[in-house]
Amino acid sequence: MSPAPPTHSPLSFAAVDLGASSGRVMVGTAGPGVLELREAHRFPNRPVRAGGTLHWDVLGLYRGVLDGLREAGRAVPQGSLASVGIDSWAVDYGLLDASGALLGNPVHYRDGRTAGAAERAAAVLPPEELYAGTGLQHQPFNTLHQLVAARGTPVMEAARRLLLIPDLIAYWLTGEAGTELTNASTTQLVDPRTGDWARPVARAFGVDLSLFPPLRRPGDPAGELLGEVLEECGLDGPVPVTAVGSHDTASAVAGVPAQSGRAFAYIATGTWSLAGVELDAPVLTEDSRAANFTNELGVDGTVRYLRNIMGLWLLQECLRSWEAEGLAPDLGALLREAAKAPALRSVVDAGDPAFLAPGRMPARIAEACRRTGLPVPRDPAETVRCVLDSLALAHRRAVADARRLSGREVEVVHIVGGGARNELLCRLTADACGLPVVAGPAEAAAFGNVLVQARAAGAVHGDLAALRSLLRATQPLRHHEPMGDQAAWRRAEAAVCG
Repeated sequence: MSPAPPTHSPLSFAAVDLGASSGRVMVGTAGPGVLELREAHRFPNRPVRAGGTLHWDVLGLYRGVLDGLREAGRAVPQGSLASVGIDSWAVDYGLLDASGALLGNPVHYRDGRTAGAAERAAAVLPPEELYAGTGLQHQPFNTLHQLVAARGTPVMEAARRLLLIPDLIAYWLTGEAGTELTNASTTQLVDPRTGDWARPVARAFGVDLSLFPPLRRPGDPAGELLGEVLEECGLDGPVPVTAVGSHDTASAVAGVPAQSGRAFAYIATGTWSLAGVELDAPVLTEDSRAANFTNELGVDGTVRYLRNIMGLWLLQECLRSWEAEGLAPDLGALLREAAKAPALRSVVDAGDPAFLAPGRMPARIAEACRRTGLPVPRDPAETVRCVLDSLALAHRRAVADARRLSGREVEVVHIVGGGARNELLCRLTADACGLPVVAGPAEAAAFGNVLVQARAAGAVHGDLAALRSLLRATQPLRHHEPMGDQAAWRRAEAAVCG
C-alpha cells in the first residue's frame, strides 16, 4: 500500500486495544513532532465459564468498543476521527456461519479443551517439521491445536468463516472481512519466510484455508465504519478502519522507543511477558525449536523472535486468590514490602505450563518451591518478591537465549506495557540481565497502533526507526542501570533450571 500524502496538521486516531483482562479505546493525536495519547474508555474483559467451557464475552467486548468509540468522538473536534485501528491478544477466534452470524462465543485459550491436542498434532506432523514450516513455539493453546481439538464438532462443521478476535471486531464495525498478518502468524499456519499461508502444514492437518478471509498487512485499509456504527457512536463519517499490528505484541514492539543503531531486546509485559529481539528473517534451527522460541511477524516485514513467559498473570492470580480469602491486599504496599524481602530466596520457573490455568496461584508457587528444595514464601510480600524475582530471572534467560540463537547483540533492554510501571520488576530485570533497562511507554501497544494508522493517513512518515524516534522524543522514559551480583542470578538460574 502506498502511503497517503503527508498532512501538515496533527490528526486524531482511535486505538482499540483489547487485553486479556481489560479493553481500552485510546485517542492518539499524531503529526510532525507530535504524539499524544489519552484514554477515552476502559472496560473489563471477564471470561465466562458456561457448560464446562471457558469463553470470551465477545459481545460485551464489542459493547465496550462501541462505547469507547463514542467517547473518542466526543474527545476530538466535531467527532473527526481520521481512522480506527484494532489490536488484541492472539490465537483465539470466532466462527461464522454462511450468513455471517457468530456461531457461539469464542473459546478462551486457557480452556482445557486443547489437552492432548499437541500430542495428536505430533502424530500428524513431527514437531521438528511443524517448526521448520511455521517457526512457532510449542504452546498448548496455539490456534492449530485449538482447531485439532475442535475438529468434527457441530460448530466447526457449520463454520464458513474463521476470524481472529481483532478481525472479528473489525468485521462487525465495517462489514468487511480480512485476516491481519501479524496475528495470523500466531496461528501456526503461516510460513514466516514468505508471509503467506503454510499450505503444506494446513493440508497435513486438513485445515481449510478458505475459512480465512484474505490476508492484510499493517497499514492496509480494512473498510469504513458502517452507517449503523456511526449513528450508534455519534461519529461523522466516513471513518476508515486501518489494519495495524493486530496482535497486541506486534503493536507493542512497534511502540518500543528504540534508538536507531543501538542493538536492543524488548520485553512486552502484561498478562504475559514476551521477551526477545527484532530480526529481518526467522530463525528455524533445531536449537531454536528446542529453546521454544517463536518467529512471529511484525510491522514492516520484521520478525518478532521471542519466548512467551507467564508474566504478570502470576501476580494477578495471587491477588485474586488473596481477595477471595478476604485479605484485600494493597498492591502498592505489597510491592514496597516485597522490595525489602530477601532477594532470590525463592524462585520458580515463570515459563512453566503448570502456571497456565487460573486458581490457587500462591499455593501452586509454594508447591513449585518445595519441588526444587527452595524456601517456601512465608507471607504475601515474600510471594510477590518470588514472582518478581522469577520473572526477572525468566527475562534474563530469554534475552540471553535470544542473543545466542539469533546471533544478534543486545546493548539495552526495553520494557514496555503494564510492567513498565512496576519499578521493582524493571530494576530486577536490569540486575538479572546485567544490561541497562529503558522502561516505557506503558501503553506501547496503543502507541504502535496509532503510529501505523498515522503513517497510513499521512500524518507522520518514515520507516519503523522514524516512528520510534517520534516516540522517544515525546514520551517520558525511565532508565535503570544494572547493579548487584551476577553470580547470585546464576545460582538462582541453576536452582530453577538444573
